[in-house]
Amino acid sequence: MSGLLALLDDVAAIAKVAASSLDDVAAAAGKAGAKAAGVVIDDTAVTPKYVHGFEAERELPIIGRIALGSLKNKLLILLPAALLLNSFAPWAVTPLLALGGAYLCFEGAEKIFHVLFPHGDDAVEQDFDVKDPAHLEEEKVRGAIKTDFILSAEIMTIALAAIPASSVWMQGATLALVGAGITVAVYGAVALIVKMDDVGLFMARRGRFASTRAVGRGLVIAMPRVMTFLSSVGTAAMLWVGGSIVIHGLEERGWTWIGHHFHDWAAAVGHAAPRVEGLAEWLTKATLDGLFGLALGLLLIPVATRAIGPLIARLARRA
Repeated sequence: MSGLLALLDDVAAIAKVAASSLDDVAAAAGKAGAKAAGVVIDDTAVTPKYVHGFEAERELPIIGRIALGSLKNKLLILLPAALLLNSFAPWAVTPLLALGGAYLCFEGAEKIFHVLFPHGDDAVEQDFDVKDPAHLEEEKVRGAIKTDFILSAEIMTIALAAIPASSVWMQGATLALVGAGITVAVYGAVALIVKMDDVGLFMARRGRFASTRAVGRGLVIAMPRVMTFLSSVGTAAMLWVGGSIVIHGLEERGWTWIGHHFHDWAAAVGHAAPRVEGLAEWLTKATLDGLFGLALGLLLIPVATRAIGPLIARLARRA
């Protein structure tokens, strides 16, 4: 009996350790996921465009395929790559993070530039070609998964940088939880957004009460504006997150004056509004980071479109 009690005591101790480890993983995942919030917002805002123009019954299957591709990106490719990088070349994490931040700045600035100065694009013209629906769906899914790969790489790198020093298993479990949780959150939100107009249409046509039908009509009318708002939020989030990541990378390399000045200016604004000091300081810092990201992105547009893009296209043709 004493041996059985000792065994049960050992099992209970192991269970406590396991529960503590799970709590640590969940806590680390929560902190790491919060750091990647800006990229998550952009991912959520970008994805709905990939189901635009398809029949309503194909929208959820397409989102499901993209979500599965996103999960594979994060868990089968990016997670092992991030752990290997952190184990054997930790010095490369910050430069790669800054490179991803610069890409976000370019993407956000390019969207704003295109709105301010509309210009033709062969890829855009090709998108107007309806083509075979099945073939078009395959193209859209592949394109969405490629875009998701870039955003997921940034999410996983941000998450890795935010995880406290720990064992490789702890880091792997945390990254896996972050990757799976963000994928479910993003594509669950996308599914709700995409189907909201259908829900509104159903309520407007089948609602038993006048108030229900009115709400349905309101949803149908509001969704295009919601999509436009989400696109704007996504662009702002890209510039804010990208700018802050690049500034942090510069600080890691000893170029601290930009971040130092931004911090001082944000603190001054916060002190000037003591009732909302924290909010005012955060908004000021985010705005300054976003403006920096916009300036950097505008500088990168000619570099990306006239040098890097043609070079990648030439290498792809040779391959």
